[in-house]
Amino acid sequence: MAEPSQQSLQAMLDTVGNVVDFFWNRPKSNATGIMRGWLPQVVPIEVTGWRREQEAWTKAVVLFDQTYHMVELHLYGDNPLAVLSPLFVNNLSRVTPGTSRHMVACTPRGHVLGDDILYCYDPHHVALIESQSIVHWVLYHLEKEKAPVTWEIDESFSRHPRESRRSYRYEIAGPAAPDLMERLTGAKVEIPYFHHQLVTMAGHTVRVLHHNQAGVPGFELSGPWEEREAVKALLLEVGQAFGIRQAGSLAYTTASMELGWIPSFVPGIYTDPALRPYREWLPADGFEARGSLGGSFYSPNIEDYYLTPWDLGYGHLIKFDHDFVGRAALEEMAKAPKRKKVTLVWNPADVLKVIETYLHPGDPALFLEWPVLWHGWRYDKVLNPQGELVGFGICKTAYSINERAFLTLGAVDEQWSAPGTELTMIWGEDPERQNTYYLGRHQQLPVRVTVQPAPIGQLARQHRAAVMGPTAG
Repeated sequence: MAEPSQQSLQAMLDTVGNVVDFFWNRPKSNATGIMRGWLPQVVPIEVTGWRREQEAWTKAVVLFDQTYHMVELHLYGDNPLAVLSPLFVNNLSRVTPGTSRHMVACTPRGHVLGDDILYCYDPHHVALIESQSIVHWVLYHLEKEKAPVTWEIDESFSRHPRESRRSYRYEIAGPAAPDLMERLTGAKVEIPYFHHQLVTMAGHTVRVLHHNQAGVPGFELSGPWEEREAVKALLLEVGQAFGIRQAGSLAYTTASMELGWIPSFVPGIYTDPALRPYREWLPADGFEARGSLGGSFYSPNIEDYYLTPWDLGYGHLIKFDHDFVGRAALEEMAKAPKRKKVTLVWNPADVLKVIETYLHPGDPALFLEWPVLWHGWRYDKVLNPQGELVGFGICKTAYSINERAFLTLGAVDEQWSAPGTELTMIWGEDPERQNTYYLGRHQQLPVRVTVQPAPIGQLARQHRAAVMGPTAG
């Protein structure tokens, strides 16, 4: 991908010294700022208030507009699944037209590079939706191996604004979502989990994937770009009878907290000599070069930030029945102690302690954004009662009106992962390593957190138990 005249990621890394310090010293931004500048003319920040929009996915039904921020990679050929299989931990032998998979790619050393959603449209056409890191990984191998496929990229609209893109993408989620779908289509919609099919809605042909964004019953709807406004208007009109609320970008960004999905982390690509050709292919201004590190955890070794599939809750997706990048390393990891993905629920008194620091002289604590604080690759130390490091809070912290709590997703050693376990998370960066460009000068505070499952909500856990099975991985 990096043109001869363009600097590569590897060339840039060769000049920066310690890669951790390079990413640590980059200006940090946060999700609230991103959302306020993320095409607000097409994705409102709030529609009826982020609190009411959060409540909609547990009490009624919410409409998420996912049209603009995801990248799509479409592959065409005699057998595109055979081309993808060696690049992912998933077994694709049962993928047939009308099915999807949550795809996970690892490096040769078994660290997660990214995750994505696969759509299989027909035997000769599949697509990967969401992740720029996955698109780069796949394209690199397609070019290197001269794979017998052609491809088409529909870049993220939010990164590359333009007049149009290939398709719209909406999600309806909540306990009333199945009833809304029945009203829209005139029949009960019985699509197995992670399957998709075409349905007709008021004369529009819509592809419906049984999937969810907030851990509750939900469907992802997609179709031609030109029909996006008509389909959205239809969803909102018919959805009135079911209490539908359109979500703005702020509420959308918090949904993954209740789903238990960690969307942002350091991809494990920066040190392995075997990946040097990949880093030489990647551009110096791509996704992999733009990250910013932060949090109370600091190590001069970037590998201490790499995550395994088990850290992210993806262990069940690994199938050791085919050859794929990272298989040998993951087989060894499978024998060793692991961390487990959890939800860390903040102690209410410590939430107030953080806020109170803003009412007195001196350096306050790191601010808490309502509803979400998300800036770059955040790793916060999680300690056991003896003060030993047992894991991390990862990515972002968000407030949930449904849980009446501040939540942080993370990964902790299995022995400390039981629901109800009380741990401590260190909030704020070390005073000697603070990047004050966006965060401002602040003090570190210990925050008591209680371990809970991921997903945390009872409705989300019940729904997952009902639908998870062979088709989910």
